[in-house]
This record gives sequence, C-alpha cells and structure tokens, in this order.
Amino acid sequence: MKEGQPREIRLEEYRAPGYTTRETELVFDIHDGETTVTNTMRLERLDADADSVTLDGQDLELVSVRLDGRELSANEYALDEESLTLHGLGAGAEVEIVTRIKPEENTALEGLYRSSHMYCTQCEAEGFRKITYYQDRPDVLARFRTTVIADAAAYPTLLSNGNLVSESEPKAGRHSATWEDPFPKPSYLFALVAGDLEVITDSFTTMSGREIELRIYSEAHNIDQCHYAMGVLKRSMSWDEERFGREYDLDIFMIVAVEDFNMGAMENKGLNIFNTACVLASPDTATDAAYQRVEAVVAHEYFHNWSGNRVTCRDWFQLSLKEGFTVFRDTEFSSDMNSRPVKRIEDVTFLRSVQFAEDGGPLAHPVRPQSYIEISNFYTTTIYEKGAEVVRMYHTLLGEDKFRAATDLYFDRFDGSAATTDDFAASMAEVGQLDLTQFKRWYEQAGTPLLSVRDHYVDDTYTVEIEQTCPATPGQPDKLPFHMPVALGLLVEDDNGVQSVDVGGALAASTEQWESRDGGATALVQLRNAKATLSFNGLTSKPVLSFLRGFSAPVRVHHARPDAELGFLARHDVDGFVRWDALQTLWVKHFGASAQIEGVDLEQLVGDVAREAFNLGDNAEAKLLAATMLTVPDENYLFEQLETFEVMAVVNAREAMLDGLGKAHVQTWQSLYERYGQEGAYQPDAVGMANRALANIGFAGLARALDGNDLADLVRTHYERADNLTDRRAALAVASRHERLAEDVRQALFADFFEKWQHEALVLDLWFSLQAQSPLTDVAGIEALTRHDRFDLKNPNRARSVLAVFGMFNHRTFHKPDGSGYDYLAGAVAEVDKLNPQMAARLATPLTRWQRYDPARQERMRQSLTQLADASALSKDLFEIVTKALA
Repeated sequence: MKEGQPREIRLEEYRAPGYTTRETELVFDIHDGETTVTNTMRLERLDADADSVTLDGQDLELVSVRLDGRELSANEYALDEESLTLHGLGAGAEVEIVTRIKPEENTALEGLYRSSHMYCTQCEAEGFRKITYYQDRPDVLARFRTTVIADAAAYPTLLSNGNLVSESEPKAGRHSATWEDPFPKPSYLFALVAGDLEVITDSFTTMSGREIELRIYSEAHNIDQCHYAMGVLKRSMSWDEERFGREYDLDIFMIVAVEDFNMGAMENKGLNIFNTACVLASPDTATDAAYQRVEAVVAHEYFHNWSGNRVTCRDWFQLSLKEGFTVFRDTEFSSDMNSRPVKRIEDVTFLRSVQFAEDGGPLAHPVRPQSYIEISNFYTTTIYEKGAEVVRMYHTLLGEDKFRAATDLYFDRFDGSAATTDDFAASMAEVGQLDLTQFKRWYEQAGTPLLSVRDHYVDDTYTVEIEQTCPATPGQPDKLPFHMPVALGLLVEDDNGVQSVDVGGALAASTEQWESRDGGATALVQLRNAKATLSFNGLTSKPVLSFLRGFSAPVRVHHARPDAELGFLARHDVDGFVRWDALQTLWVKHFGASAQIEGVDLEQLVGDVAREAFNLGDNAEAKLLAATMLTVPDENYLFEQLETFEVMAVVNAREAMLDGLGKAHVQTWQSLYERYGQEGAYQPDAVGMANRALANIGFAGLARALDGNDLADLVRTHYERADNLTDRRAALAVASRHERLAEDVRQALFADFFEKWQHEALVLDLWFSLQAQSPLTDVAGIEALTRHDRFDLKNPNRARSVLAVFGMFNHRTFHKPDGSGYDYLAGAVAEVDKLNPQMAARLATPLTRWQRYDPARQERMRQSLTQLADASALSKDLFEIVTKALA
C-alpha cells in the first residue's frame, strides 16, 4: 500500500460530540472570483469533560477566528488541511469564523460552486466543510439564519433554507436576502442559490388548512419545462398526508433546477436543488422514462422533509435510515400513481441487474456499513434500493395499518433528532409485537441470500422445502440465517379453468410461523431457519407453486421445476410479478450455456402475450404489464442471472433471438404497431405510456424482420411522424443498433436530430448516449464523441452520457478481448478524477465487476484497475473503489 493512504472510518469508533452547535448565522458576500463567508456559531457543551472542539474544513482560506468577541491569534488554535481546533471553550461559546472560497474553481461540485451563470450548493455528505469550518456531521443539528449578498443585476434571485425574513440593498448595485429556518438541521441540509432565474409558482393547502407557497426556479431557457414537476410536487404533498399523515411545515417550498449536479437531487430543507434531468419534462425533451424519473425524484426529495430532515441519521453509517425509507416511500407513490405490479417489476429488474451485482462483487457491503474511507462512495444501490427492500419487508410483516402506526411512532419519537436503524427497527417491533432481533441481520450482513426450493406431491399432500444460504462477501465469510417474509400461493387447473388454492385451509403443517393473506390465496411465511418445510393437504392433483409473490424478499431463487410450470405461471398467475418472473426464468434458461427448454415454445409464448395485448382496451395496467413481459431481458440482467457465461456468446444469442422473434411474428408486430401507434396527442399518463410502449415494441419487432429499403422506410417514417421524444428515441435506438440499416440513413437521422435539438442539453445527452451504447461504435468512435465540441467532461450529465453508458451498455466494444475498452475507460476515469472525484468513482463501477467474467477478461480488467491504482494522487473516492476492487 502507498504511504499516506486515506484513513478508514469505522462505525465502532462513533462518539457523540463533546459540543454541539445550537445556532448558526451565515453571511455570504458573493463576488465573481471570490466569496467571503462569515460564520457565527453558538456552541454548547454536551460532555462535562470536553473543553475543545474540532471543526471540519477543506480548501478554505482562513481570514479570522473570534471567540466570544475576541480575535484569536494563530497560536491560539490548531489548523491543518482538514480541520480547525479551538480550545478552552467552557460550558458554551460564541465563535465567529471568516473564510474565503473560490466557487468558480470548484469542479468537484461539492460545497458552494458555480453552475453556468448561477451559484449553488451541494453539501451532502461532507460538502459544507468546503464552505466554512464547522461540525460537519449529521448528529449536530442547529437553527440556521443565512444572509446572501450579491450583485443585484447579475444575481437578482437569492435563496436559502427556511422562510424569507428580510431583503435590503446594503450598497449601490448590490442586494441581500436573509432566510431563517426554524427547524434544527445538520449542515448537510444547508442550501444556497444565487442567480438570474425565472420562476413558476403555485400553492398547496395542507390538511390543517395552511397555505403553502410553491416555487420552481430555473434558468429562463428551461422554465417552460417545469410545469409537470409542479404537478408532481402537489400530488406528492397530498399523497404523503393521506398515506403517512405527514404535513409540510414551512411557509414555502422551493425547487431549483441546476445543469451541473453530481446527484439526481438534494432534499435541503425547504430549498431542494435538482439536477435538470430530474425536474425538466416536456413531450419533446423528455421520454416516458424521463417523466417517470421526474415523478419519482420530485416525490423522493419532498418525502425527505420527514424521512431525512425532521428525523435525520445519527451518523453516515445509518444512511439507509433516510434513503432506504424514502426510496420505499417514493416507490409506493409511483405505484399508486401508475401500475403497482409494473413498478414492482421495474424495481426488481434494477435490483437484479445492478444491486445484486454490487452484492456479489468486491465492493459488497451491508445496508449499514461497518467502515468507509469516503462516504460519497456509499451512496449505492445497497444503501438505497436494498435498504428500501428492508423497509418493504417491515411493511409486509406488519401489514399496512400497523406499518403506518409504527412510522407514526417513529416520527413522533425522533422528530427533531438524529436516529439510527436500530431506532427504526424498535418502532416496528413495538407496534408489530414482533421480535426483530434476527431481522436486523439485513443491516449487518452483505450479500444476496439464495433460496433453494424443492417440492413434491404424494397422494393428496404437496410439500415445499426451502433452504436459505448466503455467499461469502469481503470480510464476511460465514453468514447466519436471515428473517424474511416469503409470500407464496398455489394454482391448479381443472374443468373450471385455473383456480387459486385456499392455502390458509390447505397448509396443514409448517416449521415456520405463517399467516393467510389475500383472502386465503397467499400464505405469508416468516422464514427464520436455514431450512423450512411446508405441507399442504387435501389436494387432488399436484398444484403449481407461485413462489415469492410480489418479490417479498430481495433474494435469488433456485427452483428446479418443469419448464411447463413456468409457462403456466407466465400465462395464468394472479400475481403480476410472478407472471413476469416465470418468463424471465425461461429467458435465462434459454440463454444459458447448456440448458434446453422443454414443454414450452418460448417464441409462441411471446407471440401469445403480444396478441393478447390487442384487446386490453383502456386497461393501462394490463397493457404496461404486457409491454414489460414482451421485453427480452438485457445483457446486464442476464450477466447477473447466469451462473457461467461468455460475454459475446450472450450478446450474440440475444441478438439472434430478437431477430428470430421479429421474423416469427411479423404480422403480430405490424398489428401491434398499427393498433397503438396512432392514439392521439401525447399525454404523459399511464394510458399514453402504455400505448407508446406497446407501439414501440411492435415497431422494434417489425424492424427485426426487415432490411434494405423496407427497414430504412420504416425507421424514417417512425422518426418523422413522431410528436414526442419517446418515439424519436425508439427510432434512433433501432438506427443505432442495426447493421442492416444503410450507414447514410443512420447518419442522416442522427444529423437531423442534432440539428433540431442541439440547444436542449438533456436531449443532446440522449444523442450522445445512443451513440455511446451502440454496438457499432468502437473505441475510436467513443473518443470522437468526447472530442465533439458539445462534449464537456466537467458536466456530470454530459460525461455520464458517454463514459458511463459506454461502460454499462456497449458490451461489444467495452468487452473486446484485447482489453482496449477497459483501458480506455480506466484512462477516462483518471482524467475525470482530477476534476470530480465523486463522478470518477462512479464511472469506475463497470471495471470493479471483473469477477463475473471469463478468466481472460478478468485479467485484462484487473490490469486496467492496477494501472489506475498505481497512478499518483488518486482522490480518496477513487482510491477506495479501486483498492477494494483489487483486494
């Protein structure tokens, strides 16, 4: 290991602060090129033995320090590159610190920085220390009063947390605004914006009758794309009152759209700052998927007002306390707004493709990690999505009414404080009258559990045996059994058709606690032991097991069963997830190295699902489910589901299957395309999205059956008649992937798209990403994209549109046997690390998953990682990712 390597921080080392900050008053004097920050804090001693406080600070110029009004000389405090320590504070003290910073030079986009023509902040997790010296930790909660002073003409909009209390013009040409937040908060929730911004306004009346002013700000060229987000915000506020009883607490709620932002959005109290990709939406500038992302992220950040702000986390090891809980809340919101089974399927697809990969790789960590070097690296799918699954299991175990009562207790008990995952679990256990001691292993143990299922039928008794195991992960070679809810049902077919068995009446013996749900159609089993057995009596024929309904636990399942049973479930199960999952299981078997599907014609099954979609009328949920089932799993999903594979074999087999499906059902795709392709003006609702999804599946399937002029005419026609970005993207996606399409046609389509939409940043990101993920784009093509005059490595959205997309989706080029794709990404990551360490660490992710691939590719990926590790001056962010990946 190199000398001077970053220090690891461990959960076991947590100590409560000796002093806390009760009140913070900030004055920002913003001038182009330099900003002066005056920070006045009222400190209070918590530990009787404490007499000093260490304040975090990075990249700051210290101007002065005053203690109770007296300026300190340099020998009266200790200063280093990361902290300022003050001694002799007594029971309490007033500390004033003046610092100077240069936001214009801040390419890491942490703390206060300049984005385009505005100043804005990003302080989570540890960005506030780049603004001023402070106890930059989540368990120090203070009331903030913030004054922002800036040029009146250049920055007429001055915003911060809380309510506006005053405005003034301290001198000619400059103005100020003072904001006061009455609710104590940690420094990571601080926010400031100064710019020349347009605004749309609305209002919301809370359940207690309070009128809340709503504002969404953006630069003038984006303001017309903010109206959809405003509607989502109002729906979110209403839903949170109805579902969780949570009412908004300030007089005003504001969102600001920013073009340069590392994250999706940030829940700063009363002043949310958003990446434009998560707030802007119009038919011409956002796909249906982008609309859904806006809906989810606006809701997520608003819901944080309670699950994150009013109750925050004690330390960063508890990050999932706020993030996992809030992801659960936003997925429930999206489910209620659209289709619950389809939302569940989307979430499971992401878990299996991304989070399972993280859990199975060298960067695996528990939902509550035990250590970290750079906390920004732990804003992961394990913390967020797996953390949400843990909360969902609480919900499943308790049921809706008790879960709501438990969250009420949690909010009431910890309002205005910093809590832990144990505190959350205690509220669940108290209301649910459950022993959750074993359940908390979900927070402590990394890895994805495997449920091995065996079943057999003898006479009139059907027996199900379940065994749970969990593979070794870094630092955790041995795992104890988890406590998890397993939802299952039984189906039989008789002269009256397909029937659900009353499992409540049939379940005669169980080694585990269980209860009947869904009127007896589902048994909810609390699996606690390594092995469990369930016996169902009185059955005249062997039933078909519908296992893990609703994906009741985040696990892998191995169930050796006849393929015909999977086909039966795909057609008949009452649980939308199980229907989809049965078909996915067949796909995975089809793409496996040696398996042969028996008893099911997979092409015919897909064709049947497509034909059934003709007659679904306005049933948006059924149409969305059909579209989801008609989507062949992508390569990333298959890579995680297959035990062994060769990259190009999977890629080629998938392409061959898509071609085969196209040719086998030409008339079906044509009919589907025509049936749903002309459904009136664009509407970003469930019905409109369902129609477009089915039409574009028909379009893509038909394209697989054509070539030459017929293919060119189809793609051009689809592109030219499109009145929305979803359909234009579908046309360009086909154009970017089909070698059978003439090169001049492909280039003409992309040139036309660029010419028309080059002034819309998010649409241009799509133009870059479609080319970066194209199997026709080699490393030289990727390099050409990064040399394009509209490519900007400093802008996270633009950098991700090429580099992240290349590493995650362009499998032909990234995984070339000569390793050139790996070397290119490693070199790009090293360049990004000099500008933005957070982004560099995330871009390195595809290289860290080297263990999933064949030995030759493993070696080449490790070589590229080793080159990164040997580079000088790696950031803490990238150092941690690379060294753990190689360990």
